[in-house]
Amino acid sequence: MIKLLQAADVAVAATEAGKMSLWELFNNGGWLMWVLLLLGGVTIFIFVERFVAIQRAQRLDMHFMNRIRDYVMDGKVREAIAFCHHENTPIARMIEKGLERLGRPMSDVQNAIENVANLEVSKLENGLPTLATIAGGAPMIGFLGTVLGMVKTFMDMSNAGGTVDMALLSGGMYVAMVTTVGGLIVGIPAYFGYNYLVARIEKLVFRMEANSIAFMDILNQPVQK
Repeated sequence: MIKLLQAADVAVAATEAGKMSLWELFNNGGWLMWVLLLLGGVTIFIFVERFVAIQRAQRLDMHFMNRIRDYVMDGKVREAIAFCHHENTPIARMIEKGLERLGRPMSDVQNAIENVANLEVSKLENGLPTLATIAGGAPMIGFLGTVLGMVKTFMDMSNAGGTVDMALLSGGMYVAMVTTVGGLIVGIPAYFGYNYLVARIEKLVFRMEANSIAFMDILNQPVQK
């Protein structure tokens, strides 16, 4: 008879849990849910902002290097610099710095290009360490909330005289697990978003290196008479 009553209490608790709205579950998760909500907002902001920045950085005229070659071979360095300034992309700024160093040793030109490339990559990676930290930290914060919730549940049971109340235990457990779910909801998109952005940046770095090599080849071409 006692077991049947306990089972009935568990069923009632499960039914009440099923009727709870997302907002009620969020509130029952405790103050850590607000921390996870803040981290989720930061994740969305960083991903969208970096995605737009990388998308703009990858925009480049298909005939960019051909036009640079024509300008250089014709001796129109100022026009080439103006063209790079108009494009206003990391690759264009990198080539522009190389054009500004024309007349100096090739090693100086190449070093100037590499320095600008490193600065541009550093700008593109701005915010990614934070995204990586959220990807690893959000699930841990969720797990911390679950542990704190379980501790509170067992403390409530202890204060109730040590009686094993299945309704109290099950209710406290599902509330405690809410933070773990919240942590995973924030952490998983942050993890995939971070890796996606890193892959996009690596692809852009490859294009920057290819254009740098092409530019140095242009400078090393013999002047046509």
